[in-house]
Amino acid sequence: MKKEAITLVFATQNDNKAKEIQSLLPQHIIVKTLKDIGCDVDIPENQPDLKGNALAKANYVVTNFNSNCFADDTGLEIEALNGEPGVYSARYAGPEKNSQKNMDLVLEKLKGETNRRAQFRTVIALILDDETHLFEGIVKGEIRKERAGADGFGYDPIFEPEDCGRTFAEMSMEEKNTMSHRGRALEKMVAFFNS
Repeated sequence: MKKEAITLVFATQNDNKAKEIQSLLPQHIIVKTLKDIGCDVDIPENQPDLKGNALAKANYVVTNFNSNCFADDTGLEIEALNGEPGVYSARYAGPEKNSQKNMDLVLEKLKGETNRRAQFRTVIALILDDETHLFEGIVKGEIRKERAGADGFGYDPIFEPEDCGRTFAEMSMEEKNTMSHRGRALEKMVAFFNS
C-alpha cells in the first residue's frame, strides 16, 4: 500500500542540509526549505540551548506559514572548552557565521591542549498536526590540530568521529550520514514516521 505523501518544511535556508536530509527520509515525505515556501526571514536563534532554538524555528514556520515543520539545531561541544561553542557554534567567531573563522577560533583556543575530546549534538523538533516531537543525535570524536578534507560544511574539516581516522570532511555525504549526529537524530525521526 502506497503511503500518502507528507510535505514537511525544513526550517533552513541551507540547500546542502536539505539535500542531506531528503536523501535519508522515506520517499513519501517531501522536504521543502524556507526558500521553497517564500520565507526569507533569518529566524532568530536566541534560545539558551539547542532544543529551544529548534522549537523556536519550527514554531515560527507553523505559526506564520501554517505548515507541518521540523527544525534542527546542532552544536559542537568541546570538553576542554566547557562545552563551547555549543549553542553558539554557527556564530562562534561572530554574527556573520563564517565557518573558516569559527574553525580558526576553535583551533586557536585548543593550542597546546591535549584533551581534544568533543561531540556533535543535534536536536530535531518536529511539529506535525500540532503535536511536538523531539529527536536527539550525538556523535563523539575529537578535534584535529589542522583541517583535513574538502567535503561537508561547518566544523567538518576539524572533527574526527571516534574510531574513524578521518574527518567528516574526508567522507562522502552517504558515509557521513551513516554516523553523523544529524543522521542519528534523523534516524529516530524516520523511525517515528515508519512506526
